[in-house]
Amino acid sequence: MSTWNIKGTYVEACDCEAVCPCIFWSPPTNGTCTVMIGWHIDQGSFDDTALDGLNAALLAHSPGHMKDGNWKVALYVDERADEAQSQALMGIFSGQAGGHIANLGPLIGEVLGARPAAIGISASDGNFSLSVDGLGNAEAQMIEGQGGGAVTVAGHPLAVSPGETAIVGRSSKLEIDDYGYKLDVSEKTAMSAPFSYSG
Repeated sequence: MSTWNIKGTYVEACDCEAVCPCIFWSPPTNGTCTVMIGWHIDQGSFDDTALDGLNAALLAHSPGHMKDGNWKVALYVDERADEAQSQALMGIFSGQAGGHIANLGPLIGEVLGARPAAIGISASDGNFSLSVDGLGNAEAQMIEGQGGGAVTVAGHPLAVSPGETAIVGRSSKLEIDDYGYKLDVSEKTAMSAPFSYSG
């Protein structure tokens, strides 16, 4: 059995109004939800394979209430990864290597595909940009809360980053075009947080 751990920053943007009701097991704003998620690994390893500095991304579409499953998903791993790193990223972010992502397995109805891609992620203080070659891109800014601070959410049942507090943002751009899913929206929900996974 492999031993692995990774930590870094995750970002996500979807087509629900802010904040996305799906994370509280409420129905999606528009009846369905399409989301693009990105992970940047600051530090990590899979057995003896270092994963520092690499990225991964996920496209997910829920045809209705997210808790009802039947999600369609596609995985993208950093094209800069060598063969061992690529296999490690595929294992971790598909859930096949165990860990937090494996918990989503029962909700997935169809895997659309998995492939390498150029993935760019930049995140700071709740503002972020995410680009995935062949999938799309997103840009988001922190929603300003009381006293000019961040609006946050933590402990919700669909947390991509369990145990962490996510900063809530609003997208200035969300463009998706892959596997028949097309979006070109703005002023929708976005979130970002540190993450730490292990298996």
